[in-house]
Amino acid sequence: MTTVEVPERPGEVEVVASFATSPLGEAPGAAPDGELCRVLGFDAALDAAVVLGRRGPGQPVEVVAGLGPAALVDAEAIRRAAAAAVRATPRVSSLRLELAGVDPPELSSEEVAQAACEGALLAAYRFERYKSERQGSPLERVELAGVDPGPGRRGASRAEVVAGVVTLARDLVNTPAGELTPRRFEELARELAALEGLGIRVLDEQAIVEERLGGLLAVSRGSAEPPRLVRLEHAPGAVAGSPPVALVGKGITFDSGGLSLKSGTSMMTMKTDMSGAAAVLAALVGSARLGIGVHAVGWMALTENMPGGRATKPGDVLRARNGKTIEVLNTDAEGRLVLADALSLAAEESPDSIVDLATLTGACITALGRGVAGLMGNDDRLLAALRAAGRRAGEAVWHLPLPSGYRSQIESEVADMKNIGAPGEAGALAAGLLLEEFVGTTPWAHLDIAGPARSETDGGYRHKGGTGFGVRTLLELLARYEPLGGRAEGLSTGTEVLR
Repeated sequence: MTTVEVPERPGEVEVVASFATSPLGEAPGAAPDGELCRVLGFDAALDAAVVLGRRGPGQPVEVVAGLGPAALVDAEAIRRAAAAAVRATPRVSSLRLELAGVDPPELSSEEVAQAACEGALLAAYRFERYKSERQGSPLERVELAGVDPGPGRRGASRAEVVAGVVTLARDLVNTPAGELTPRRFEELARELAALEGLGIRVLDEQAIVEERLGGLLAVSRGSAEPPRLVRLEHAPGAVAGSPPVALVGKGITFDSGGLSLKSGTSMMTMKTDMSGAAAVLAALVGSARLGIGVHAVGWMALTENMPGGRATKPGDVLRARNGKTIEVLNTDAEGRLVLADALSLAAEESPDSIVDLATLTGACITALGRGVAGLMGNDDRLLAALRAAGRRAGEAVWHLPLPSGYRSQIESEVADMKNIGAPGEAGALAAGLLLEEFVGTTPWAHLDIAGPARSETDGGYRHKGGTGFGVRTLLELLARYEPLGGRAEGLSTGTEVLR
């Protein structure tokens, strides 16, 4: 495990990383050799880094990482600069980040330190559990210089926790589906709950039948692996009796598409279809480790979606927990079916708000690409809080509308609704409108993380594979959460003209 230190005096380290803004003459911290930087083609752009070498015998190697234009430097720029320094020196065990002069007016010293440490620690992540020869990052120590020790240590400490739980989510998402079954996910949740002092309740297949979770049952029918519904609770003593913030995660540990079978290519990455559940589990663990004083409950609906002999067939009708019926016309639109039950259970507890995360629709990737999550919901206050949390965390979200006029797209001839909308039209919005049927009047937000939950390339502090997207946003939301009163106040903009 990489440790982070903020010593009173810099120690002997292998690499010193300075941050630079453009132009190089205005670089903060230990000013780099501007002429050498120019010769090497370094222009202080964001995500760029250059290795300058040693100033003399016995001196550390110097790296300069770009922060981009000075006027635009924020926490995310600092994260990405620290990540660039790590990527430029992939074989070193110790790194000192020189933060003197890195002080954007809107960030405290603690926030600067946290951002730098997060970027470095997340960039050092490797998933090599199954490799015979591991080539992972040897980074063992990150040292911060040029920052007040008190705030620096607080920021570094928080960053270690945040990076640790993002790593937890990444590891879960990257684990093969043959190993991370619903039952194995349950076991891990139990282990973490015991370790972190979280409350836990698990519904097995029999309890799922008894609790009338028709959506989860319908999706699980084709698999030999039994489903699970995990409820995890972080209830600090002072707020244990208050209405919780409910976090709901889609946990399809493998998605074949069911009888509406995916192509072989599309199936290759479907071990990642439980990224929402992984983010919820990691956020609850992070809340406990950080001592966040907000009552939070996590709901994780876990199953495989397989084409077995008992699998749900296109045209079948199921009844969800809240009594509403859904005609299943495409078994590959299964995430909304398991979320229908989990959202219903969450709403029954009268929470202050509900936030769900799901790798739900390819349509959201088409609309927003792989770097941005789609955000939908029924309450301006909650949506604004999530957008702000995403900005602080460096996780991009974009508010999409839920126009009431589109509700007709999911109307069924034989049931209350059908699980797909109009072919080729607003697929992410149709899915969001279906989910809205299961939250009642509770303030609710839906994050479609189908794009950013998995990276197809290495870059910055993200690596090819699971990203842990959503964990940092949820922690930011909970850390600054303001109660909403448990009743949605609606939307002031975005959908009125689309009715």
